[in-house]
Amino acid sequence: MALDELLDRARGPMGPAVEVDFGAGAPAWRELGGVLSRMNGFFLFNAGVQVFRVGAEGWGPELSGWNEPDTWKDTYRGLADDLFCFGQDLFGVQFAIDGGGQVVSMDPETGQRSALGTSLDEWAAWLLAEPDDRGAATFAKAWQDAFGPLTPEQRLIPRQFFVTGGSYDFGNLIVQDAGLAMRIRGPIARQVHDLPDGARISFTVE
Repeated sequence: MALDELLDRARGPMGPAVEVDFGAGAPAWRELGGVLSRMNGFFLFNAGVQVFRVGAEGWGPELSGWNEPDTWKDTYRGLADDLFCFGQDLFGVQFAIDGGGQVVSMDPETGQRSALGTSLDEWAAWLLAEPDDRGAATFAKAWQDAFGPLTPEQRLIPRQFFVTGGSYDFGNLIVQDAGLAMRIRGPIARQVHDLPDGARISFTVE
């Protein structure tokens, strides 16, 4: 299974051993409980992908706390309310299980979602198919070779947002607390979420 291969590549755990059971439901929920019971939080692809830990002790964002509205979701005002986010990539793209049990990604700058499958195994296969593009593997290594390792609480955020044409050059990126990085982009996502492609963007500062 792709999920087994992904866990073989993981660096962790980020918290003490736990038994996690999300109850009966969609396959993705059962798989997530199984994954966290095997390894309680971990990194993949040179820290290009992070899966959150469970419980009060450990490093990096905690799964239930990350999904509390006042951590960052309140700034998206409904765009992320039905998502249970279990991980993120280097730039804050969220990996989540939606209200229908589908595994999706959510762009932090637009709130737009992409369906990745009906199970975590399909998510794992999607990542493993293109670890550089989908898991930021090479970019994460290059950044940390140049500037030092990120802490488990940190991700990268662009000075000029990608949605407005900002580049992935090192000069356009800064290290930021992961939760604050999401809060910064929530108001932006609300303003661009429903705009058509090519629309002129004029941000309102809150």
